[in-house]
Amino acid sequence: MKKGKKKEMKMDQNKAPIYEALQKFRQMRVVPFDVPGHKHGRGNPELTQFLGEQCVRVDVNSMKPLDNLCHPISVIREAEQLTADAFGAANGFLMVGGTTSSVQTMVLSVCKRGDKIILPRNVHRSVINALVLCGAVPVYVNPDVDKRLGISLGMKREQVARAIEKHPDAVAVLVNNPTYYGICSDLRAIVEMAHDAGMYCLADEAHGTHFYFGENMPVSAMEAGADMAAVSMHKSGGSLTQSSLLLTGPNINPGHVRQIINLTQTTSGSYLLMSSLDISRRNLALRGKEVFAKVAAMAHYGREEINAIGGYYAFGEELINGDSVFDFDPTKLSVHTRDIGLAGIEVYDILRDEYDIQIEFGDIGNILAYLSIGDRPQDLERLVSALAEIHRRYQKDSSGLFSQEYIDPEVVISPQEAFYADKKSVPLEESIGLVCSEFVMCYPPGIPILAPGERITKGILEYIQYAKEKGCSMTGPEDPEILKINVLK
Repeated sequence: MKKGKKKEMKMDQNKAPIYEALQKFRQMRVVPFDVPGHKHGRGNPELTQFLGEQCVRVDVNSMKPLDNLCHPISVIREAEQLTADAFGAANGFLMVGGTTSSVQTMVLSVCKRGDKIILPRNVHRSVINALVLCGAVPVYVNPDVDKRLGISLGMKREQVARAIEKHPDAVAVLVNNPTYYGICSDLRAIVEMAHDAGMYCLADEAHGTHFYFGENMPVSAMEAGADMAAVSMHKSGGSLTQSSLLLTGPNINPGHVRQIINLTQTTSGSYLLMSSLDISRRNLALRGKEVFAKVAAMAHYGREEINAIGGYYAFGEELINGDSVFDFDPTKLSVHTRDIGLAGIEVYDILRDEYDIQIEFGDIGNILAYLSIGDRPQDLERLVSALAEIHRRYQKDSSGLFSQEYIDPEVVISPQEAFYADKKSVPLEESIGLVCSEFVMCYPPGIPILAPGERITKGILEYIQYAKEKGCSMTGPEDPEILKINVLK
């Protein structure tokens, strides 16, 4: 598998301008007659004791020495330039609304009401949320499903080519790079097809930060020539939760992107989040190659040890088929649990309740242990040992378990039309054949089982009921008990 060649960095990546400006600010004796109201922590001693004085003293408002995220001209601007340089992008934007904000900015930057966008159906809810906001119409490429694992794969080149041929008026193609399970589509080929058709190519890289720095990784969006990428630095990059990056290529107007960001992102950007992005970018630029080599090695070891237990299947690069699984993220530790008679969410719950091990998620047939720069070999050993014990103590017959995570939807109307249409609430069991007007999903991973505008089928309803019974964390509907669902009148 041909891997991407990393671009050489041209700027001094030892610098961390936001962090350095905050250090200077901390040494000054500034009297705060501005917000936030805790006034460097003095007004909320319990919060200061909990988070620490060093933390709350730099939870400050925008001011001239610290720049302004809405219109950066000094230290934030320099931090964004360093970000673009480190990631091989034309421009980089610090995002404090999570990767949800980055994804929505991508879609809103290139789509308007009525525009078509080609995308896989197994996208994060933030993508479909963006369609609700702007009124764009999805053209879904339904991915292949691995029948053993029950998970959706990447988009085939032929599927994308067919969608582009059938919908030449589409404005963009969106790709997951990678999926939550670590599966990558042929991003270079999809970028080329999109550009040849005059379309933009957008990449949801919520789980692909390490592609930019590690060796022998799948190609990153910027290396592949994509126009925009949403990169979740807080997931595998080490920054604080809710901090993210948006990267753009040379064909995207950065001024327009800034305007789109400012439509929805806060005007009170958190310097805790921004400084964490600044420091984390520096760490990855200087040490990313080394740290992600260790992460990949741990994941490889974990897969070998878990597969040696028997019953489980920790899958990896052997799934690569050159198309729907064009490449695989070597840091992912995804484990199929169905063959030991347990749903993934059941293994998730046992690990948490009986072994004090918190993994990323469990779904109907799989679990995901998210490995990154802060993990230690001894912690991985503890996970492997726990899984071996669970196999010994809880293994049972697997008949009767659901085997498929992904069900092809029938799209009736656009997400925006459905979301804002007149609706009524009906009991779940009476909803078959009706058109849903809200989201239903397990979170994580946050991929909708149902999205606004899709028809409710018997298979989908059975899946929702099964997921509820197994203890999946269901979110989306107006009814918190998910006994009723909103449908079009």
